[in-house]
Amino acid sequence: MVGKNDTERSPTSIERARKKQLAQEEGSRMMAQFQQEAVAVRKNMERLRALRLAKEADASSEPPSDAKGKKKSRKKA
Repeated sequence: MVGKNDTERSPTSIERARKKQLAQEEGSRMMAQFQQEAVAVRKNMERLRALRLAKEADASSEPPSDAKGKKKSRKKA
């Protein structure tokens, strides 16, 4: 069987290989971007969780306040 050498590649084959290489590079960039965003989201979630836990700890340490307040008695005339 006689086949073409790598030096005798057709322009179509060269273009296809170039597009494949570009797609692979773009995929790598997108994956890196996705991973950076995921790290940022996890970091923000951890920050918000810490704030929520601190708020809950403050709320549980305070004595419960009566939201309604004291009832006022009416004066009878």
